[in-house]
Amino acid sequence: MSRHSKWSKIKRQKGMADVAKGKVFTKLGKAITIAAREHGGDTTTNFGLRMAIDKAREANMPKDNVEKAIARGTGVGSDVSLIEEVVYEGYLPGGAALMISTLTDSHNRTTSNIKHILSKYGGNLGGIGSVSWMFEKKGVIKLKPKAGKSMEEAEFELIDAGADDIKEEDGATVVYTSAEKLQATRERIIKLGYEIESAELEQVPKNFVKIEDEGTKSSIENIFEALDEDEDVNDFYTNADFS
Repeated sequence: MSRHSKWSKIKRQKGMADVAKGKVFTKLGKAITIAAREHGGDTTTNFGLRMAIDKAREANMPKDNVEKAIARGTGVGSDVSLIEEVVYEGYLPGGAALMISTLTDSHNRTTSNIKHILSKYGGNLGGIGSVSWMFEKKGVIKLKPKAGKSMEEAEFELIDAGADDIKEEDGATVVYTSAEKLQATRERIIKLGYEIESAELEQVPKNFVKIEDEGTKSSIENIFEALDEDEDVNDFYTNADFS
């Protein structure tokens, strides 16, 4: 079984507790707008939009906010074309890799902010392709436990449903599949009676860099917190291993 960084999940949970809801809703709204702009406002045919809306519901984002974000993406409002997705690559203290997904209406502002955050705490920004080869985009589906099913029974069912890999993480079952199979695998798993906590595309590390020095860990945590608070940062992934 493979491993992936838990930091995106830790970040999201921490963010919901620590960051002002308005800032969280801004990030979620941008993701919904981009998804609607790329593939339309119908969630039955736009799986990316459905995933973005599911995240918004999990965060208790008001329905009006969701509808306005969809409207912007489908052409209502003049600001839709200003938002673009930009991915940054770089290194953390200790040499671990970092990928940062942003949704921004100002490339210059976001680049400046990312550079500042990394340099302030001992990281540095890399060029395009500098670390992306260390990650693989995969579908990641987190399930709630299914009553009456042993892990062995669940694994057989989930593999038949399209899982490439299965892992127990923090008491939950995490299913990995190819990016292309995420939607179909999610739907098959639901038909099996499992309750899905989240389903999304993530950059999963191919290998990990062990971080043992406490000072280095502290610097990395400061970078993660600063990224979490930046309104343009949608998500981030690392191969840093603190365990």
